[in-house]
Amino acid sequence: MKGLRKRTKRAEEPVTEDFEQMEALDPVLKQALGEFKSSVHAWSDAEFHRPRTRRSTVAQRTWRLAAGWGLAAVLLVGTGTAGVYEYHQRQLAAQAAAAREAERQREVAAEKAREQAQWEEDMLASVDTAVSRAVPSAMEPLIQVADENETER
Repeated sequence: MKGLRKRTKRAEEPVTEDFEQMEALDPVLKQALGEFKSSVHAWSDAEFHRPRTRRSTVAQRTWRLAAGWGLAAVLLVGTGTAGVYEYHQRQLAAQAAAAREAERQREVAAEKAREQAQWEEDMLASVDTAVSRAVPSAMEPLIQVADENETER
């Protein structure tokens, strides 16, 4: 009965109870159970002491983790860059619109200045026409001389 020792995890259970129960069993059954128990222990010891090959799960996890963080960083940088690019494009569009508006306002101001100058010229011409009198025929040679002097200058 050397091979029939009890392996218990609890220290409270007395070993004698198990031994008395084994004595009361049929000798053939007792031998079969003993052999089964010893084969289970042998298998367990063989499995416990057999050499194991380690898998490189840590390396695979490391690469997956690094790839995940790398992808997250790329997405974060891409999103930030896209936002900055969009903001920059809007700023350029606003500057171009402001330049177009300033050019349009300059054109409108120039047109108003031309209209004002034309109006003033027309007004002066109408005043000149209304105020001027016909030159007497005796004075005509003097007028021609005055016109020639003005053209020479």
